[in-house]
Amino acid sequence: MTENNNKKPHPLDIHIGKKLRMRRAILGMSQADLGEAIGISFQQVQKYEQGINRIAVSRFWDLCKVMRVKTTYFFDDYEES
Repeated sequence: MTENNNKKPHPLDIHIGKKLRMRRAILGMSQADLGEAIGISFQQVQKYEQGINRIAVSRFWDLCKVMRVKTTYFFDDYEES
């Protein structure tokens, strides 16, 4: 894994954010709904969805439970370039 010093989101963080946004939409949840369900602000959900902030493992676990998906859901179609 390479270090990301240029302050741009890592491609995997962007990918996970897109999957998070897509799953939230499928479930009909707002960013505020999701944030409330796991104890964070909707602004934090926005940052996760944009890949700006990385998701801690414990928070990732909570997201998977609330969104009713296995952790692999977020990685299944990711291809490293």
